Amino acid sequence: MVILHVKKADESQFLYSVSVEEDIDTVIAGVTALYNGRLKVSRICYEIEGLAKHGTQFPPDIMGLYEEQVKDLGLKDEWGDICEPSGGYTLEKDPVGRRNGKRPNEHMAKVLTNTVEEARAMLSKKLVNDNKILEKKMIKEALAILRGAVTIVYPMGLPPHDPIRLEFEEKEDLSGTHGSLEVIEESHACLWFSGKEMLRGKKLKDYVGPNEKTKITVKISKSGHGAPAREPICTEEDKKRLMWQAKQREEEMKRLEENQHEYEDTPWAETGRMKRAFQGMGNISWKPR
Repeated sequence: MVILHVKKADESQFLYSVSVEEDIDTVIAGVTALYNGRLKVSRICYEIEGLAKHGTQFPPDIMGLYEEQVKDLGLKDEWGDICEPSGGYTLEKDPVGRRNGKRPNEHMAKVLTNTVEEARAMLSKKLVNDNKILEKKMIKEALAILRGAVTIVYPMGLPPHDPIRLEFEEKEDLSGTHGSLEVIEESHACLWFSGKEMLRGKKLKDYVGPNEKTKITVKISKSGHGAPAREPICTEEDKKRLMWQAKQREEEMKRLEENQHEYEDTPWAETGRMKRAFQGMGNISWKPR
């Protein structure tokens, strides 16, 4: 199996395993599914952190309004009264006005935050350094434990407008958000290898050869955005090592230069001393006796 080190721009994302016999269309579909899946888990983790701090999200007609405005308009967060956390809550006002401030008790909040940490670790970019392959089942497992934690804390469920519930139900609307800029639709996805686009309709072996035991770096991008920057010749570690060696060399040359001046006036450093020694003239004294 060929190992693809998938990057977005210069940032490592994950390792993906695939056969050289696979079509590029299949490879793009697999890489895109993993890339978007990681983004989905990341979005849910971010929202669950907010849930653990400030409770469920206000309905769209209340979100962002001041309390006085809510009263004047006669609005009410009815779902906030229905979807309360198990074990009770404490009031923790949301400074940005997105959530109703009904924070789960300490134990239940830890259930949420600990599960978020576990899910992030399962899909961490550090897996690349550990040479571990990211698989679709790992994303499904991360989503499952997140859904389970939310169900434990909110057995009555979340409001239908809460972004966490929308994400779980595949109904999320990312238009106008930063998340929409990150997601890459499969039909608009491109893979690049060695500065060239891997064209649909071809096979992976057309680019990497027939050897299954190969590891390459590919970059994912949106179509129409042009070729991503090539991989640097030297890694950051190589640059640091070369800079350290240059510094050591500079200090060594400085020491040699200082030592050269220090021994210039010593007898053994006198010009022509070796030649006179071979000619037997080393101990001749020209002073009168």
